[in-house]
Amino acid sequence: MEAIISDLVSRFEKGSLSRRELVQGLTMLAASSTAASAAAQDEIDFSTANIDHVSMQVTDLQRSVDFYQKTFGFTFVSEDKPLNIIRLGHGRTLVSFNLQQPTGIVDHFSIGVPRFTKEAATRYFAARGLRTGDDPYHGLHVRDPDGNYVQVSAQR
Repeated sequence: MEAIISDLVSRFEKGSLSRRELVQGLTMLAASSTAASAAAQDEIDFSTANIDHVSMQVTDLQRSVDFYQKTFGFTFVSEDKPLNIIRLGHGRTLVSFNLQQPTGIVDHFSIGVPRFTKEAATRYFAARGLRTGDDPYHGLHVRDPDGNYVQVSAQR
């Protein structure tokens, strides 16, 4: 971009470019740079992703809460009573318990990514031939080759 700006200024100084043309050229460069920057920020980048949380289907919510609080010192983060979900962790959700059958399984894990949007994630997966799903239990997700739900969410 520096070379283009330098060329515009040089042409202006030599008189082969009017002031108006210089300003128009610089405006176009700024606009294209802003659009490129916005597009780059709208893309999903998994290079700094982390595991956000793990969701498990359990037989008894209170028994699971008691175990994880006593064993790991986790505290209550949030609850979704209509869906029978309780979330525990240390200030943010690390584990999520669902009162669903079959029990004793991890129903999904979530990968946290910076600059997450559902639109960008959907485009990312579509470009790789994957279909996304979006539901209250698994959030925005894809399924791995073995059918495991892999949720993608905002990195916290």
